Amino acid sequence: MQPHPNVQAVQAALDGAGARDSAGAPSLVRLLPEAVHTAAAAAAALGVDVGAIANSLVFEADGEPLLVLTSGAHRVDTAELAARLGVTRLRRATPEFVREHTGQVIGGVAPVGHPRPLRTLVDTALQEYAEIWAAGGVPQAVFPSTYADLLRITAGTPAEVA
Repeated sequence: MQPHPNVQAVQAALDGAGARDSAGAPSLVRLLPEAVHTAAAAAAALGVDVGAIANSLVFEADGEPLLVLTSGAHRVDTAELAARLGVTRLRRATPEFVREHTGQVIGGVAPVGHPRPLRTLVDTALQEYAEIWAAGGVPQAVFPSTYADLLRITAGTPAEVA
């Protein structure tokens, strides 16, 4: 059975960027038996700490998309983040806005594989983990990475987001 087009796009982006897991092997998208819509569900399915899950949260920052990759153990402090970024309005994006800018649905948004690169912030708390797991384009897909590689493949900016 052919993988979902979003999974193919994420894997192509990972391959194109030379993405690696914590062992130095190529990052491969893995399909889980069931969809994991929360960091807690993903952590349980993978047998890892919830903090090692990189939640991909899309925000609307003064009308522009902002992807925040945050540790599953954190909640984004939108007021503090907006002040730090100098934006007047920072709010969780609607499902339609997310799909328009990522081509993916909430619950499966990957850090890569979007129609166009998104401004991306990567939670500095993720650097505590040797291996990080991120969504792979659909709710049942995930892939392993490292903090350094996640910054590199997304052209992300390290940030305190909680």
